[in-house]
Parts: sequence; structure tokens; C-alpha cells
Amino acid sequence: MRRSKVFKKSSNHSFSGRELVMQVKTESLNKLNELEEMREKLEAGKLVMANMSARCKVATEDAKKQEEMLSTEVRSLLVAGTSLSGARKRLQEANRLLTEERGHVKLKNVQRKLRARQQYMISQVSLLYPVKILVGPAQEQELESYSGSSRVGNASVSKPANQGSLTILGLNLTMLPFTKISFFTDKKEVQRSASALGYVAHAVSLIASYLRVPLRYSLRLGGSRSYINDHAPSVEPASSDLSSDTAFSANVKQAVFPLFLDGQDTTRAAYAVFLLNKDIEQLLNFIGIKSLGPRHVMANLKELLRSVQSSEYIDT
Repeated sequence: MRRSKVFKKSSNHSFSGRELVMQVKTESLNKLNELEEMREKLEAGKLVMANMSARCKVATEDAKKQEEMLSTEVRSLLVAGTSLSGARKRLQEANRLLTEERGHVKLKNVQRKLRARQQYMISQVSLLYPVKILVGPAQEQELESYSGSSRVGNASVSKPANQGSLTILGLNLTMLPFTKISFFTDKKEVQRSASALGYVAHAVSLIASYLRVPLRYSLRLGGSRSYINDHAPSVEPASSDLSSDTAFSANVKQAVFPLFLDGQDTTRAAYAVFLLNKDIEQLLNFIGIKSLGPRHVMANLKELLRSVQSSEYIDT
């Protein structure tokens, strides 16, 4: 009996001891898990802090760069402001001088000198490329009193001379090769027309440069192998998205047309002559003269030369 009681007591003590150990182990494991979670959180926090530190460093460097750029722009603005202030003072002084009677007279004198210089330079072009009227088979005369057009606003416009009756440097511009070309067409006549167009193109280019007028259709000079450019804009859609506003990009494509017929399409050559006449019309309009129309290249050029060399050009 005593032994059984002792065994029971010892069993109870050992059982309670294992429970205690298990409890301690469980608590220890829980503590270890908690410590591991805290360590992971700490590592994650350190990583976040490192990322934030790197971002802060990058942001600081960017801020320094922006500050340097802004400082440079501020200095540039200060310099530009100083220059603008000086220019404004000079402009005010010029306006003050101009509003005075003497200033206005001085401006008019400068304009007259400029026009006189332009007139002299264009008179040299007229000597270099004289446009004359063909009176007989071997007889030419200057069109000193010829007036084929009038100033804008004047209703009296005299009838232009025939295109075939005008020559430049003795060469006649015949429009026949550009409209009715065949195998039997005189090749020399085609070449003479191409040379005449080359002369006209060079004369127009010189006059435009002296008048400081940028030609709408630029010229590529090459004598009897000259070309004229047509800058035709073509608008193409830049995006196919129909739900939003469609964006367009304007691409300027340059088309080149020959001012001669040899080996070229007759339609392209005729269009080149049309564009050349448009350039002459542009110069005529610049000085306030009406054009004779799209089929009078030589007559328009002659009228341009005559108008610039007249006394009215300096007085306008």
C-alpha cells in the first residue's frame, strides 16, 4: 500500500514536471517566433529606410541640379532684362526722334536712298537681261514707254503685248513647245525657249534679292537647265485614335519642276513656267503693280523692270 501511494505521488510529480517543461518550451517557441517576426519587421524597416535614404539622396541631387539650372536661367534673365531695358530706351529715343518733323524727313530720305539703290541695281539687271519687243524679222526696239499693267487700284489696264513678240537677250520665249510637242518640233526652238527661261529665272532671282522679297517658289538656277520648287504642304494624321482629338502633323514636301522641255514631261514644264510667272506676280504686287495674267511671263517681267526704274518708284 505504501509503495503504491509513493508510485502515485512520483507519477503525479513527473507528469506535472513534463507539463511545466512543455509549457516553458511552448512559451520559448512563442517568444522565439515573436522575436523572429520582430527581426523581420526590423529588417523590412531597415530596407524601407535604405530605399527612402537613396530616394532622398537622388531627390537632393536633383534639387541641386534644378537649383543650378534655375540660377543660370535667372542670370540669363537678368542679362536679357538689362539688354531689353537698353533696347527699350533706344526704341523710345528713336520713336521720339521719328515723331519729330526732322525725324520723319530723315526717314523719308533714307527710304528714298534705299529705293534709289534698288533702282540702280535693278537697272543693271535690265542691262544684263534686256527685254525687248520684236518689231520685224531682224529688228528689235526697247519698250521704254510700254505699260502693260497699272498700279493696284487703277482701273485702266492696257492690253499686253503678245508673248511671242518679246525677247530676252535676243531669245524668244515660245509657249508652243510646252503645249504641242512632237517628234517634228524644232529642237533648237525648244533649246532657245529653255535658255530664255533660264535668263528670266536669273533676272527674277536677282530682282527678288535686291527688293528683299523671299520668293514663294524658290529657284534652282542652272542656265537652260534651271528648276523651280513648289513647297506643297501635305497634312497626314499622326494618330488613329478616334475617341480623342486627332493630332495632325504637317509635312512639307518639296516638288521640283523643270524650266526646260528636253526629256521632260510637257505638263511639268508648263507648270514650272506658271510658277515662275507667279514669282513675277509676287514681285509686281510687292511694288503695287497689277499682273497681266498667268500667260505673260515676259510682259510681266518687262513691266516689273519698267516700274522699278520709273520715278514713281522712288517717290512712293
